[in-house]
Amino acid sequence: MKLALRTFDLALRHRFTIARGSKTHQRTLIVQLEHEGVRGYGEAPHYPYYGATVEGAAEALRRTGDLLAAAAADNPEALWDAAGELLADQPFARCALDEAAWDLAGKLARRPVWALWGLSIDRIPPSSYTIGIDTIETMAAKLDEQPDWPVYKIKLGTADDVAIVRALRGRTGAAFRVDANCGWTAEAAIANAAALAELGVEFIEQPLAGGDYDGAARVREASPLPILADESCVAEADVDRCAGAFDGINIKLTKCGGLTPARRMIARARQLGLSVMIGCMTESTVGISAGAQLLPLVDYADLDGAVLLADDTAAGVTVTPRRVVYPDTPGTGAGPLRAGLP
Repeated sequence: MKLALRTFDLALRHRFTIARGSKTHQRTLIVQLEHEGVRGYGEAPHYPYYGATVEGAAEALRRTGDLLAAAAADNPEALWDAAGELLADQPFARCALDEAAWDLAGKLARRPVWALWGLSIDRIPPSSYTIGIDTIETMAAKLDEQPDWPVYKIKLGTADDVAIVRALRGRTGAAFRVDANCGWTAEAAIANAAALAELGVEFIEQPLAGGDYDGAARVREASPLPILADESCVAEADVDRCAGAFDGINIKLTKCGGLTPARRMIARARQLGLSVMIGCMTESTVGISAGAQLLPLVDYADLDGAVLLADDTAAGVTVTPRRVVYPDTPGTGAGPLRAGLP
């Protein structure tokens, strides 16, 4: 297999703010694997919170040339294992390589990746649409701009969190999920949970700092709402740590290293009685198409990353308000990269 890398700086539709910062653009690295003229694509977005940069991912991936030259193009799991030492400290890069490997394997087999795994997309959860932190008026305007989603994910972590949800609840009867992105204390989380339950919120995602499993267990015990882990569930080993502290986990391919470990995480979560959401960073349709292959296995979807973009890198799986639409193409459905982008 031959490797090619391409960097994009994608504009967002709106400034996007969560509890720890804001952005108007998303840098991302697209990985291309080619074998006998067939190309597979994967993605590694720039995300310094996890120590993931486009430059670091590209540098790490360039070290895989010899490995890729000898690797089988139809065995992504073997490639994931073989790349472990080279990419051990670069999960975002490892994710992009794994996504591209599965996309390539599916295209070579002329089957969608979900079909390679023996799955069906007849019944899959719809995705939520995310409302980033802003003034209440602006958050309401963002909801009004996207009026038909069955589920909204509301970013919180302000002094007015309950007021925000109350104001948005007055504009729609859709389901709400809230995500504090580590922005609350245990005391605030417990108090907010009681108020949010009355406003029809389904669950709370990551109220406390990542890794605070004892605090999360205390919140879970006192909360009338389920508590899901995000920043506390990064890699495979974290799934067991989340049992007893959370009711479910949000798996993001970038954090865990790709589709290969994500499937194992889902299986382990089921053994432990945890619900599962497949989530995303702000990323293009390349990464979203990969994540969508897992939808038949999960309870919840938060795959609106490309919907938040004004620019995109490729066609592929399309996330719409009512359903996730899969193209009639093999692999993950991503590609080719769109012409005219830098």
